[in-house]
Amino acid sequence: MHYDLCVVGGGIVGLATALALLKARPGASLVVIEKEDRLGLHQTGRNSGVIHSGIYYAPGSLKARLCTAGMRATKDYCRERGIPFDERGKLIVATSALEVERLDALEGRAAANGIAVEALSSAGIAGLEPNIIGLKALLVRQSAIVDYGAVLRALAEDVRSLGGEIMMGTEPIAIRESGADVSITLASTSISASGVVACAGLQSDRLARMAGLETDFAIIPFRGEYFRLPKHREGLVSAMIYPVPDPDLPFLGIHLTPMMDGGISLGPNAVLGLAREGYAKGAVSLADMIEALRFPGFWRVLGRNVRSAVDEMGNSVFAWRYLAACRKYCPGLELSDLTPMPAGIRAQAVRRDGTMVQDFLMLETARMLHVCNAPSPAATSALPIGEYVAGRLLGRLAL
Repeated sequence: MHYDLCVVGGGIVGLATALALLKARPGASLVVIEKEDRLGLHQTGRNSGVIHSGIYYAPGSLKARLCTAGMRATKDYCRERGIPFDERGKLIVATSALEVERLDALEGRAAANGIAVEALSSAGIAGLEPNIIGLKALLVRQSAIVDYGAVLRALAEDVRSLGGEIMMGTEPIAIRESGADVSITLASTSISASGVVACAGLQSDRLARMAGLETDFAIIPFRGEYFRLPKHREGLVSAMIYPVPDPDLPFLGIHLTPMMDGGISLGPNAVLGLAREGYAKGAVSLADMIEALRFPGFWRVLGRNVRSAVDEMGNSVFAWRYLAACRKYCPGLELSDLTPMPAGIRAQAVRRDGTMVQDFLMLETARMLHVCNAPSPAATSALPIGEYVAGRLLGRLAL
């Protein structure tokens, strides 16, 4: 069967892209291919549920621009579709002299990105959040929380209402581009499309290679482990509480996040994963491990970040270490407060030289666009990412 357009990957970025394509080309035939039998089983359904502001990202970068636009677009979409969200605000807390220095740099970055922040002293922190301590903090009032599963379901409804088809429980086993179209072999059938977008997340490098593209990167999985606080702790904080991140790493640190169901999550950490889609504690995929060990960038990124890797592994193995990282800014937490939640796995693109790709990475051919690195906060940025990707693909196709 032939379609005008095909999107591989039914996560939030894939469905936002499908929706943008259908809006730009009304009446076009479009199919979304999703390998799972349910939507949101991977990165979309396993994040902190935060609508980010874009404060962390390099001014002028695609990541910064799409996040700032995405914050507004996500809130507008939620209002339009009746999806609840809550502007709790985010408090980024410095607990050491080095973190104060990094926080000051973040304040300058916020100004460059056009994001309003308020600087708080120790007394200001205590006045706003009595259970939080720090030397200085930045308050980002427009940061919010949402259930991205609800957003994903609404996007799927919108794609279908515009004539799009979503094929569940099937995945490509071969992709071949010719001058006229792209043929995709599935387990039980084959389809073709005039244009293809791949938003495959944890499998994005493999899909690109399947399609014949040259890649100088690989996806390295980082496991993010969460805890949930008990019900009697649900009033512990009102805002999201974040530490000051290490600017050399693409992770934001272990944070306290109120959730839409009334609970509070704690996490995630960032432990090197032993399986791309192994969410259970101790899950191992021999095939994933062998592939990673054969990739030179794996050893180079590990060599550059040995101390961080050891710290994260220690936090994963020993809950008291995990707790100690949180008690720097929330000293009232106890070990008994930590109830494990389902883990998530982040797809981090790493180049052969060991560089972690911190912005978007896209590979293109005449009829395909592969989103190979859609870094956090991809959920926040999904709607403008979809418009950006759709514009790039359609600009080359005569549809």
